[in-house]
Amino acid sequence: MTSLRITDATVDVLESLLGADEAIWGLALVKRSGRPAGTVYPLLERLERAGWLESEWEADTDRPGPRRRLYRLTGEGRAAAAQAIAHRIARRAATAGVRPASGVVRAGAVA
Repeated sequence: MTSLRITDATVDVLESLLGADEAIWGLALVKRSGRPAGTVYPLLERLERAGWLESEWEADTDRPGPRRRLYRLTGEGRAAAAQAIAHRIARRAATAGVRPASGVVRAGAVA
């Protein structure tokens, strides 16, 4: 599995994928993550190339409209996503002067 640069947008998409109970289509990920399609779709492509997720075309031919591409995290991708999100949260906390174990404390603040 390939390593990825984890940005805030990547974390938002990964959180949306982790929160999905089943395979989810791209536009739903755009809506859930709050990120624009021009950010989400390239991320999905990179995540799939890295082996973090897999995709397939929707099989429902009775639904009107164009076919949807459905995405789901792989087993390894699910573990990597959870780790990447936890790492990003810890990094944000460290740069903001927050001690995650004891609550929010700004650098220089008296507890």
